[in-house]
Amino acid sequence: MNQGTASGASTTGFVIKLTVVAALGGFLFGYDTAVISGVVPFITTKFSLSDTMVGYAVGSAIVGCIIGSFAAGPISDRMGRKKVLIFTAVLFAISSIGAGIAGTVTEFVLFRVVGGIGIGAASMLSPLYISEVAPAKIRGILVSVYQLAIVVGILIIYGVNFGISGLGSEAWKVETGWRYMIGSGLLPSALFLILLFVVPESPRWLIKNKRRAEAMDTLERLNGKEESIAVANEIESTLNVEEGTVGELFKPGLRKAMIVGIFLALFSQITGINAIIYYAPTIFVNAGFSAHNALGQTFLIGGINLVFTFVAIGLIDRMGRKNLLLWGVGGMIVCLAGTAYCFLAHVQGVWLVACICLYIACFAASLGPIPWVIISEIFPTKTRGVAMSIATTVLWVGTFLISFFTPIMLAAGNIGKTAAEAGGYTFLIFMFNAVLLWLFTKFMIPETKQKTLEEIELSWKK
Repeated sequence: MNQGTASGASTTGFVIKLTVVAALGGFLFGYDTAVISGVVPFITTKFSLSDTMVGYAVGSAIVGCIIGSFAAGPISDRMGRKKVLIFTAVLFAISSIGAGIAGTVTEFVLFRVVGGIGIGAASMLSPLYISEVAPAKIRGILVSVYQLAIVVGILIIYGVNFGISGLGSEAWKVETGWRYMIGSGLLPSALFLILLFVVPESPRWLIKNKRRAEAMDTLERLNGKEESIAVANEIESTLNVEEGTVGELFKPGLRKAMIVGIFLALFSQITGINAIIYYAPTIFVNAGFSAHNALGQTFLIGGINLVFTFVAIGLIDRMGRKNLLLWGVGGMIVCLAGTAYCFLAHVQGVWLVACICLYIACFAASLGPIPWVIISEIFPTKTRGVAMSIATTVLWVGTFLISFFTPIMLAAGNIGKTAAEAGGYTFLIFMFNAVLLWLFTKFMIPETKQKTLEEIELSWKK
């Protein structure tokens, strides 16, 4: 093997290592948010929760996410990406222990908020960190690994929940089983914390803070010695024309980037994905499945989500962000219409499951990873943390709305006389939102594949 080949392999290996460690924040995101799907039926009985209180218990973590995502950007712009990520791992661990031993719904909610702060911060910082260390030609793939990690986390906790559900009687699950589900998050939290100590700070953050020598060490390992000099010079040149103020994000040019980031973040959530991720057992029970079989269906959903995320990873840097999003959201619209029809026409069994599974496939291959990729690459370096905080906070607001209102919408008598009608009308609302997203993508979102972060930034200002 020649020296150039060895250097290339070393560079690729280093990039992959940093990506995998940062993506563990996504794994915890998926794990910690989806664990609630298995917990809800049992804490509802344990704490005698009404439909509104169920929404409150599920949405409590999302409140924390809003706080975490809003605060993490400006804090990481000052302190660095790595330090704040370490803090998120600590919060994950505290939440897993505290919520698992909670004796009241108030205690449960409090510790879920703590975990939510960690989730919100990591959901902004992990893709941001990956985008700042990734070479332009494979940035889409690498940031998509973050979404893959979310999906793997969801799939694994679905399996953990299903396994724990089969360990004891209904009474045991109501009293103890759900605690094991929540507490299991301690192990991945500890792994994330340990591995964060072996990754470097973001080189773009280091250059912004006049620490070029440290940044060059990382850039050389990421890009090779010759290319690293050109990358560093490009970063410095772009920083020199940035104002570095929040107001810059709302001026002509970058204002469009802000609109794109906010709209994508919001509509990635209110087109129905988290209604299924959080409440899949409830949805399947409403459609006529038993409670235990409903948990099994969620594991199927997690598997499809995983497989089609690999499809997105394979296509995103070849097909492009925009085209992939148009195809995926178009498929989601069809599947949401089919799901609504199944509920309203009382078509149960394989057809309903097929519509929901195809919806998950379309989402995973497009709307799952693409918003994370786009919002991590369209903002200026000096204010990238703040801008991503704004977009990610809007994302979590959308998630909160879905988590809070879904059980209310699914309850018979609210937007439909029966549970089946309520399910049908709920999915029609999600379909309408997906149509709006498709139109926005068609006319407002530019293509960013194969461009450096600095080239993308300058394109908004031209």
